Amino acid sequence: MLEVKNLSKIYGLGEVQVRALDGISFTIADGDMVCIMGKSGSGKSTLLRQLGLLDRPSQGEIVLDGEDVTRLSDTARGMLRLQHLGYVFQEYALLAELTAHENVYLPGMMLGEKGIDFRKRAKELLELVGLGKRIRHYPKELSGGEQQRVAIARALINNPRIIFADEPCANLDTISSKKVMETLVSLNKEMKVIVIFVSHDPDDKKYARGLIVLSDGKMVTEDALR
Repeated sequence: MLEVKNLSKIYGLGEVQVRALDGISFTIADGDMVCIMGKSGSGKSTLLRQLGLLDRPSQGEIVLDGEDVTRLSDTARGMLRLQHLGYVFQEYALLAELTAHENVYLPGMMLGEKGIDFRKRAKELLELVGLGKRIRHYPKELSGGEQQRVAIARALINNPRIIFADEPCANLDTISSKKVMETLVSLNKEMKVIVIFVSHDPDDKKYARGLIVLSDGKMVTEDALR
């Protein structure tokens, strides 16, 4: 279970302080698929960065399985990210000189765990996301939707408990977006992994079982999307 308690993020701009997040609290249960929505500048990506331990909040707690992970050292947070969290970014972030297969298994090799065949696992994950016949292709030989599914497979290489996806369909056409979101839904159901994704498209809320709506850094009702 993931609990967020009175979370705030304040950025200082000279004498002016900007509250990107302002006292947010919620709970996400194991197996949930949650969408974070809001208008531009509402704090969506800022919240995802806090949850994904890519940044530290100014105030509040993020509690994972009873432990306040905001109090961990940078080294401990880094190990937690590497071993238990997965990330999908809107720009794919694939290495152009590596094949789809290599892009997926490379992060697994960084774990340094003996006895695990990450090359085999990467192949299985690419098959799972429908790219079994594209494993030897380079990013430039793949469509945007295919590249994003490679990124999803890469996010799964460490068998994460939570996948964070920051507007994973922002650069995709309608058909590719549908395929990517259906892939995330399928993984959530079959692998029981928590999926937390940010979207600017109100239609994407249909893929989630939970909805967090932000406005000016605060949680608000769904009416704020209109």
